[in-house]
Amino acid sequence: MPETATKEITRLKAIYLETVFPKLQEQFKYENIHQVPKLAKIVINRGVGEASANAKALDASFKEIAQITGQQPVITRAKKAIASFKVRAGMPVGIMVTLRSDRMYEFMDRLVSIALPRIRDFRGVNPKSFDGRGNYSLGLREQLLFPEISYESVDKVRGMDIIICTTARTDEEGRALLAELGMPFRKT
Repeated sequence: MPETATKEITRLKAIYLETVFPKLQEQFKYENIHQVPKLAKIVINRGVGEASANAKALDASFKEIAQITGQQPVITRAKKAIASFKVRAGMPVGIMVTLRSDRMYEFMDRLVSIALPRIRDFRGVNPKSFDGRGNYSLGLREQLLFPEISYESVDKVRGMDIIICTTARTDEEGRALLAELGMPFRKT
């Protein structure tokens, strides 16, 4: 009989399966288990406008995002030329990573339990940053919030955009899912 590899499940995914899933199913009265919202993907994006003048800025950002996510980023390039910004078509203008499955849950867990509480004077994230279809976007001003980045290795403080895509159909469902997963929404 062949041995089956037992795959360890991440902490946040276990919480989702054990507590969040049944709670959402009961709250929204879903008849089918496939209607229950879940995380689909997390996209981390950083625009590096100075990359046209300084190639080291792009390399530093590339390494930082790779350290934070544990995945190799993709360089995004300009689609068309914009003379006022001194950008030509095809020039590198940023980097991005799309996280799915276990890496997505691992990143989400580190984001809500380690990175967001390290923000100075943090009162919660904006509960209105949904797109109308249950997806949430969040901007961070500095990469030093993540413990993988050491202060000595940073040449310049740069922010990033984080887009959390869910299978929720409405903002209310998406907000309930993220709140149950530990996202600290600001009280309005």
